[in-house]
Amino acid sequence: MALPLLSIFLFSSLTLFSLTESKLNVDYYNKTCPQFEKIIQQIVVDKQLAAPTTAAGALRLFFHDCMVGGCDASLLISSNSFSQAERDTDINLSLPGDAYDVVTRAKTALELQCPGIVSCADILAVATRDLITMVGGPFYTIRLGRKDSFESYAKDVEGHIARPNMTMDTIINMFASKNLNVQEMVALMGAHTIGFSHCSEFSKRLFKFSQTSEFDPTMNPTYVQALRTLCGNNTKDMAAFNDVMTPGKFDNMYFINLQKGLGLLASDQAMIYDQRTKPFVELYAKDQDAFFKAFTHAMEKVSVYQVKIGKMGEVRRRCDVVNQLQVNPNKKIGS
Repeated sequence: MALPLLSIFLFSSLTLFSLTESKLNVDYYNKTCPQFEKIIQQIVVDKQLAAPTTAAGALRLFFHDCMVGGCDASLLISSNSFSQAERDTDINLSLPGDAYDVVTRAKTALELQCPGIVSCADILAVATRDLITMVGGPFYTIRLGRKDSFESYAKDVEGHIARPNMTMDTIINMFASKNLNVQEMVALMGAHTIGFSHCSEFSKRLFKFSQTSEFDPTMNPTYVQALRTLCGNNTKDMAAFNDVMTPGKFDNMYFINLQKGLGLLASDQAMIYDQRTKPFVELYAKDQDAFFKAFTHAMEKVSVYQVKIGKMGEVRRRCDVVNQLQVNPNKKIGS
């Protein structure tokens, strides 16, 4: 009996994904660039010590890149006169320069050591892992061999990265479309244990929230007052740490905060009230090891999402420009 067309499509897609994923391995650069991980580690240490928010920035950069078309460093490509790239869409404009800079520094060092060998996508994946570990987070294995994308378009971003005002249904469905279940989603949201958010992302929770409440009633009132002081001056878009208690440490405090009404973003705080996410929030709040184990699994899974290998991509000489444009600056991205 013939398989239905949809079943054939799904089977083919899963088979292609499995074959692509299987081409990656931890020893990919052992012969071609044996100093690869040592060079990245040194760059990461120097950068994190000089700019302590680098770890959180790189984690956001990595996740925003992978969620849109896979882990292919498309987010690192700069816009040109012909095309607006992913990095210039509104949700990516707040990605910190230090995150881009640590990748650029690593790429420059690696091009001197082994030119044309290491992809920007692999650099971003490993640098992110090393930075997470440096601020107290878990170590996890990164399989290597990703290629960099040939293109990057701002129009491709919307609907792939969660926004603070989205409903839990929308966010869960968004993660599900990337083959990430609810538990994996909650673990990945725990990345907000480091980093910060701008007032524009949560100020609606602080002022004239509804006709019956001046502020979001799910928030701790003392926390609200502190944030109102910070965000009251509308002339500047100030920022607050996502984790008010241990902002520079990768730990499970983020989940403990949610139980106390100290979630900064509406989408964060909502997880303690939704019955699908609440059990995992409670588990990770009381068991950091369980959080680290789940986070490690989820990050390993994200890191191989829709990766490109072989002729599906390239090894860029510069992370912000596809190789075609370095030869012909007048050529449109992706053409």
